Amino acid sequence: MESGSGDADAEGRTRGEPCSRPRADGAAAAGICFFLAALVWLTYGQTIRHAFLDYDDDLYIYQNFVVIAGLTRQGILWALTFARIGHWHPVTWLSHMLDCQLWGLWAGGHHLTNVVLHGGAAILLFLLLRQMTCAHWRSAFVAVLFAVHPQRVESVAWIAERKDVLSGFFFMATILAYVRYVRRGPSLANYLLVGLLFALGLMSKGMLVTVPFLLLLLDYWPLQRLQPEMLRSFWRPENRAVVRQLLVEKIPLFLLSAISCLMTSLSPERIAPDVAMSLPARLASALVSYVIYLRQMLLPSGLTIPYFNPPAGFPVWQVSAALAFLLAVSLGVGMCWRTRPYLLVGWLWYLGMMAPVIGIVQISYYARADRYTYLPHIGLSVMMVWGGVELFGRWRAGRYALTATALLLLMGLVTLTRGQVSHWRDSATLWSYALKEDPRNDVALNNFGAILAERGEIDAAISHFRAALEIRPLYADAYANIGSAFSRQGRIHEAIAQYEKAIDLQPNNPQMQNNLGTALAQESRLTEAIPHFQKAIDLQPGFPDPHHNLGTALFMQGRIDEAIAQLSQALELNPRSVETKDALTEMQMEKGRQLSTGAAPKR
Repeated sequence: MESGSGDADAEGRTRGEPCSRPRADGAAAAGICFFLAALVWLTYGQTIRHAFLDYDDDLYIYQNFVVIAGLTRQGILWALTFARIGHWHPVTWLSHMLDCQLWGLWAGGHHLTNVVLHGGAAILLFLLLRQMTCAHWRSAFVAVLFAVHPQRVESVAWIAERKDVLSGFFFMATILAYVRYVRRGPSLANYLLVGLLFALGLMSKGMLVTVPFLLLLLDYWPLQRLQPEMLRSFWRPENRAVVRQLLVEKIPLFLLSAISCLMTSLSPERIAPDVAMSLPARLASALVSYVIYLRQMLLPSGLTIPYFNPPAGFPVWQVSAALAFLLAVSLGVGMCWRTRPYLLVGWLWYLGMMAPVIGIVQISYYARADRYTYLPHIGLSVMMVWGGVELFGRWRAGRYALTATALLLLMGLVTLTRGQVSHWRDSATLWSYALKEDPRNDVALNNFGAILAERGEIDAAISHFRAALEIRPLYADAYANIGSAFSRQGRIHEAIAQYEKAIDLQPNNPQMQNNLGTALAQESRLTEAIPHFQKAIDLQPGFPDPHHNLGTALFMQGRIDEAIAQLSQALELNPRSVETKDALTEMQMEKGRQLSTGAAPKR
């Protein structure tokens, strides 16, 4: 792909020789940046017509009344301290609040922010690779692969996955600032900029904890701060001093990673007992997942959400084959560490950045997710692009073949990705597609059943929920949804039994606690209902529904002052609720009547 006067410089860079500045002129670089922006818009611009999804978008945005309120002092404090859904990412919360400030609950605006952030990350990736390697067109094609590969769809088209595109943007900015720090000579101001951008990235998504290790890799190639000769002669004091300096330089960044890990450990995602895996099973899944992620990058077919481990685990032969493959590739790239350093750096980039989410430490009920590849796949792209040019770019015919292949690949990827994006148009489309890819997807069965229930197709919805339970007998959400379906049919006693099963499995779920309390109140079992409303409030103070329901229950018991306090809190959390306003007005009028007649309110 490299041609003309830039060949020599790019070739030297491939082999590890230093280069002082990118050879391509500013106009060409600006043109590529514009092309990347246009390409991202062509691929993902359709999402501004998409809706919110029923898959975490409710928790993150349209049912989260702290976020809906926009950027407020209370909301900022909440973002810094809230970590009840398995993540501590205050910058991500603030970005959602800013979106609500700008767009309200127009889903298109929230999607637009994701697209802009992804486009910005792709442009920054091109600029930092160009700055580090002086390989203009290779850097551009790696950025193109990052921008339009189908495995990026989950990160960009799903609003609740804002943490990916936001942390990705800060990731690119961090490395670009690090290159500036290296090239302009160590200075406190430049280093503080690196630390600030890295901290913002960690507070967007904790997956960036491996960045200090990645910077050490980049010190080897392409930044050339660590020469192969230094490693071969590590026994020399001057070489050990260089390595020590590079390690000491990263200590503040390692400390930031440690703080992020600590905050995440204080808010772990709770794994249901029925999907918890033993350590050997997690190791086996991790080995196979590394290979599957690589296969999906080369052949992006069968992409869906989510991916599950086989119920009986992976067969021994498959785990052994995955281990043998990973060892063979690692040995192969290790043998080229001096002559083809981009292979070693790209491979370790992939393995290292994937490590926090590969499943050795179980962080969810599913095996893999396309969004986890957002940053790790860059390393594989560097390997393939630099390797392809190295193999075929020496001859004119090879360069023509590479250019033609790159264009065909670009067109194919854009077509595939646009099709994949269309599956994320709304919840019904997404879960219909997921069930088509895997009819035994219990999450898709449960969530599509909820859509059927909203449409009034209660019997069909219950059938989907029961199908999900056949696959996963301890699926709390499915029990809760059956309870909601029974409640819609007026079968309150049966609904209570289903809610109780759900709460036995997930006692700290505020929505389930609120639903059970509501069902009990419908049967006039107020004394039993009130503790469930209070539990829901304790679990999620910003959730207005249990405040409203608790206030209603207290009013029915004649505890008017307490009821007014709860309704007032509910209205503060959700000022748009006409039902809460009317109920609060009624209670205040009742209190006024009691005062006017001289009768003291009951307590």
